[in-house]
Amino acid sequence: MLLLRLCLPALLALGVWAQDTRVVLLGTGTPNPDPDRMGPSVAVASGKGLYIVDCGPGVVHRAAQAGFSTAQMTRLFVTHLHSDHTAGYPDLILTPPNLDRKLPLEAWGPQGLRTMTEHILQAWTVDLKVRLHGMQPVTPEGFQVHAHDVKPGEIYKDENVRVIAFRVPHGDFPGAFGYRFEAKDKVIVISGDTTYSPELIAASKGADILVHEVYSEKGWGRRTPDWQKYHAAFHTSAPDVGKVAAAVQPKKLVLYHLLPMGETEAEVVGEVKRNFSGEVIWGKDLDVIR
Repeated sequence: MLLLRLCLPALLALGVWAQDTRVVLLGTGTPNPDPDRMGPSVAVASGKGLYIVDCGPGVVHRAAQAGFSTAQMTRLFVTHLHSDHTAGYPDLILTPPNLDRKLPLEAWGPQGLRTMTEHILQAWTVDLKVRLHGMQPVTPEGFQVHAHDVKPGEIYKDENVRVIAFRVPHGDFPGAFGYRFEAKDKVIVISGDTTYSPELIAASKGADILVHEVYSEKGWGRRTPDWQKYHAAFHTSAPDVGKVAAAVQPKKLVLYHLLPMGETEAEVVGEVKRNFSGEVIWGKDLDVIR
């Protein structure tokens, strides 16, 4: 207790306790419709900042369920432009400014994000015209979107976090990223969609929390050869996720974008633990991980 009292002023001065950086799983699903799992989306909350990674279907509703206000939904990081990771993008653009978002939405992602954004705004031209120039009380800046096509490296920094993008292999899909969030109190890495990736391992060194996609090796074995070829090229088997975690040694490994392929949670986690003895969390929507 004496040590805690002595350290408390220093901790508060460093902002360590006030920071409380954490992961909130807004969606742990895949393109497959599952009523218990929304599309892939992860929130990193740090200090007063909210940073959303990917925007699968249901992202705004899940964020509200998690207790975040629409005013906080101003920063988005997209791992890649697959539809299950971006189908909620129009919702994230158009819904929050009808409530209390007063600032533009800033979005970072691979090449093509700016073009996608332009097409979304064009598709909702009638809606935007009526809301911005009709009788509805609005703050016009809240409907603005600033989309940034980025390259690997540091892409964002504020008083809470530094964000680094790194490339990951995702089959023949162009421009897929993972993201590393560095805060004062911890480091969080989110894989996005990827196969086994030495670059991800290198980018994850020192991570406190690693959020990684997964599929069941046992379930994969029952798939047809064409689907086996696809999943092996685009995603990471549970034993390989274990190998990644064994190399990184995060304090917590969080599984999301779950493809159990008919297997149980225990089976998939067991496959991971063949190669990793640390803590493994089977992610569920709205889980909070510190």
